[in-house]
Amino acid sequence: MNRVWYLLVTVVETLLRVMPFPTRTGLVKIGRPNRNAPVLLTGNFGLTVQRVKRALGGQDAYLLVANSHGINVWCAAAGGHLTDHSVISVLKTSGIDELVDHRHVILPQLAATGIESRVIEAKTGWSVIWGPVRAQDIPPFLENGCRKTEPMRVVDFPWTRRLEMAAAWAFPISLVAALILLPWWKAGILPVVSLVWALALLMFSAFPLYRPLLRTTGHNVGFVFFDFGRRGLPLLLLALVVACVAAALLITGSFSWPVLLRWTVISLVVMLVLSLDLTGSTPIYKSGLHKDRLLQIILDTQRCTGVAACLDVCPTNVFDWDSQRRMASVVRGEACVQCGACLVQCPRDALTFQSPSGQVIAPATIRRFKLNMLGKRRGTSVSET
Repeated sequence: MNRVWYLLVTVVETLLRVMPFPTRTGLVKIGRPNRNAPVLLTGNFGLTVQRVKRALGGQDAYLLVANSHGINVWCAAAGGHLTDHSVISVLKTSGIDELVDHRHVILPQLAATGIESRVIEAKTGWSVIWGPVRAQDIPPFLENGCRKTEPMRVVDFPWTRRLEMAAAWAFPISLVAALILLPWWKAGILPVVSLVWALALLMFSAFPLYRPLLRTTGHNVGFVFFDFGRRGLPLLLLALVVACVAAALLITGSFSWPVLLRWTVISLVVMLVLSLDLTGSTPIYKSGLHKDRLLQIILDTQRCTGVAACLDVCPTNVFDWDSQRRMASVVRGEACVQCGACLVQCPRDALTFQSPSGQVIAPATIRRFKLNMLGKRRGTSVSET
């Protein structure tokens, strides 16, 4: 029954992933934890909680579910929904103090963009350990003495996640399309919905093929499919879709130029909607709609003291350890997704963002002002110095 429930929750919350799915906050016991059991924390997005609990199956641990307003950890932390207050609140109200002898809480690494480990320790006495990016890596992380390997720190976009995002886009779009067509063209509902799903699956499954086109020299500027001037790829994709539609019409004996034109327009509209924020639908690129995508990470070597917090929280492996100078170094700056985790966690404020015009965005700005859905920092702009 638990497996059936997990599959049901996964399907429903994947199809409606764009919506918050809050679950109860507080303390969850996994297995039979003792006073030395690890304490982990996550946000209260239902799908995330289910996956963490499933990953911890067979472990003895305590799981704290903090209020992230039903939003996944990374988006909640970046948008100011999973905050220092969220973590402090659940640590102080869950009663976990009385259940364990240690004071170490394992937070998801992707929460580092919105939670300051130093604030948590100062206000609660609990020290923060940044856990792995993916829930399935938690057991080996615990077995390895809470030390992460490089793959545990780096986000990826495997085919399973690509299928999830295809479904997360296709379902609401096809639902809206069906409601619009219902009064006017009932016979077209099934073909249009099928087209939406086919295009969504095609665009996300083919991601590795067009990924090299998503980056330009110097800045991760994003990419949208309706930018028809860029290497002709959108036109080629549209031509492929129209050719498939024409072939289907010929096979069914319903081909005519007006009908083909109608389906060409429908295909184009669906492509435009699906590609509205294509890069933002991936974990490895910044949204093409966000100004932050133009920012470059800058390291002040005079301030860096080799704490290496940036290496621990960077999800795209931007930094390396310079063993000769015993400090961090920026070696893959083009991979930066401007999440700001390194700026938030650096105790020496040795890292800043710099815009193409040379304006500097200080760590205090990233810590204080969070991104909304349109990529605007609430209360300020990315040009603030």
